[in-house]
Amino acid sequence: MEVSPEASSLGQGLRLVRMVTDREKQGRQLLGVSQLAAGLDMEQSRVSRLAQELCDLGLLERVDRGPFRTGPRFFSLAASLNSTWVQKSPAELEELVSAFGLRSRLSVREGVRVLLLRSSTNNSVLGGFAKPGMVTPVWCTGSGRALLWDHSPKDIGSLLRDVNFIGVGGPAAAHTAPEVADLMERDRPRGFVLAAEEFEHGVWELAVPVRTVDGRIIAALSVLGSQSTVESAAPEIAAVLHSSAQRLSGRPVLEP
Repeated sequence: MEVSPEASSLGQGLRLVRMVTDREKQGRQLLGVSQLAAGLDMEQSRVSRLAQELCDLGLLERVDRGPFRTGPRFFSLAASLNSTWVQKSPAELEELVSAFGLRSRLSVREGVRVLLLRSSTNNSVLGGFAKPGMVTPVWCTGSGRALLWDHSPKDIGSLLRDVNFIGVGGPAAAHTAPEVADLMERDRPRGFVLAAEEFEHGVWELAVPVRTVDGRIIAALSVLGSQSTVESAAPEIAAVLHSSAQRLSGRPVLEP
């Protein structure tokens, strides 16, 4: 199977993070670019680019061009995986599979990227290539737009100001920040995001935000399938997603 450049970069980046964190946990000498490249059997220029991207994300850090060490964002992500709502999510995702037979996901936002935290086990059904740990764009995925639910058009414009929309997403993807804002205004009255082929051809994603008790959005819960499996049942699916999102956040589940 052909591996996309994005998947290849992610795999190499994860290897790099693992090597740095493993050496730090074991109390071994930390490494610079050339030593990491040798240990990973990768080109030095490639390691340098990946390491800089990981530092920009806060997953690694480097002081005064010294060796690399684990960054603050790595620890905050690791801490989030121990949150109650993340621990409860596998059961909720499988409940969604039982209810609709669709692939389900739990995602969080990191800037203009969406990080897939958890996915259901029914990988044989339609639902895209992304696996837990992979990142996708925030502006052309159902989960990403659900994470922007509380953003005003001005907020969306500020967030996506430096984004290059060209060549990203599926046939219905937005190509400007105002287009993203228009899609949000279209979806808000019905109470859920319905992203029809916005990221991948033939894939429809229905998503809702997951909130804390005080109302802050912390994640997005979504299901993915074809037009025939999602469109006609969208209100029913959304109602179940909202109930699941409320259980994850610890908020009282309102009876219909």
